[in-house]
Amino acid sequence: MILAELLRDTNVLQFDGPPALNIDSLAYDSRRVRKGCLFFAIQGNAVDGHNFLEQALRSGAIGVASERAKPADFPVAWVRVPNIRRALAAAARAFYGYPDRRLRIAGITGTNGKTTTAYLLHSIFESAGIKSGLLGTIEYRTTLRSDTAHHTTLESLELAAYFDELAREGGQAAVMEVSSHALAQERVWGVRFEAAIFTNLTVDHLDFHKDLESYFAAKRRLFEGLGTPPPELGVINLDDPWGEQLLKLPQPRQLTYGISSNAQVKVRHFGQDAKGIHATLSMPEGKLEVESPLLGRANLANILAAAAAASGMNIANEQIRQGIRRQHSVPGRFEQIDEKQPYLVLVDYAHTHDALKQALQTARGLTLNRLIVVFGCGGDRDRSKRPLMGEVAGKLSDAVVLTSDNPRSEDPFLIMNDAMVGLQRSGASYVAEVDRERAIRLALEQAREGDVVLIAGKGHETCQVFKDRTIVFDDREVSRRILRDLGFRGPDRP
Repeated sequence: MILAELLRDTNVLQFDGPPALNIDSLAYDSRRVRKGCLFFAIQGNAVDGHNFLEQALRSGAIGVASERAKPADFPVAWVRVPNIRRALAAAARAFYGYPDRRLRIAGITGTNGKTTTAYLLHSIFESAGIKSGLLGTIEYRTTLRSDTAHHTTLESLELAAYFDELAREGGQAAVMEVSSHALAQERVWGVRFEAAIFTNLTVDHLDFHKDLESYFAAKRRLFEGLGTPPPELGVINLDDPWGEQLLKLPQPRQLTYGISSNAQVKVRHFGQDAKGIHATLSMPEGKLEVESPLLGRANLANILAAAAAASGMNIANEQIRQGIRRQHSVPGRFEQIDEKQPYLVLVDYAHTHDALKQALQTARGLTLNRLIVVFGCGGDRDRSKRPLMGEVAGKLSDAVVLTSDNPRSEDPFLIMNDAMVGLQRSGASYVAEVDRERAIRLALEQAREGDVVLIAGKGHETCQVFKDRTIVFDDREVSRRILRDLGFRGPDRP
């Protein structure tokens, strides 16, 4: 692609080089540079791309984009821009022929519930005959393949490539989780969303955003437009007080949902048993009876969010009902582990105090005897939520096993000490075991008929991250192995 065409949507402060230069690829990682590449030198929090300019040149870069002025005697084209991440996003969309314009894109943001809402909305699209992709915390799925996700939201260059692949496969829509980090880092700059969905806001990621107001401001950007007009449809949770602020934004259409609020999409009747949720919803197109294998009020809220978004995107109630019913489970989201043991074992991704509270409240409704929880807190993340998680665990369960999550660069014992503050505040007795596998074994060994064991924090994740190593670790597989060690035997698995 000709460089001048590639930069047509980019604010260029300085250009030094032939405008007719033909660009064959884009990269922001010098290890991915090949001949004919335009390299975007991004100064991040940990790594500065300008330190790898020589490596990029040796690998074949024929141009560099940067927020800095061109160094003296630099041998290839130089493009200076005021915002390198926006420039990368704009160039990526141009390079791939603006593939987002060929898709109906629904973006979901919020602290909790994004993943399940995304799976539900994707299932509704498929039930309506709309070929769709799915992007989020667990996987990046096109119509033909699925890759394990490494970030909730892809970097803008990979995102444009994904949209292009999806559109070329005949995809008509994409459902994606949009993280606050992605919004703050301009990863979705320039993407026109047809629908923006807000689930909720609670304490999380304050290590990055510093305070709740800044965290919310990042989420709000999805509804304001990202170098584009605002989304055509805003879907807002009225059960969350932050949702009221989003209603003040000028959007073409807004549709509200909620369990306890006076929303446009709301619950007339709700019940659940071990088989799942059954509910009657009030919808813009009339009453809707839904059944779902998912459990809990949190999942009821996710169902409302997906149903509201689908209705606002002109999908019929019957197709919404079918899509909700067809979504049997979401990996690591209140996932049942069945080895024919006489008690219920659940693995959930809950890693904030609000998500842990919701999970424990749902688990309590399924408990005939005792509720046992295993949980830990992640390292290199917001410390303020650790005592809150400890207090919730202590207050809402009958037995607590405190353990390690992903300690990353932190000392796992110090992380656990932070959570102990809340546990001690709750007055609950607890066991602390830093080895996560031993902690899960302690919980399962003490469980008896009628108990529920909730293993919280890592959900779908398949590894545990330490300062000096990463090990294979999946709460679901570890639980199955321990249950079999204890003499239980469920269906054989490959």
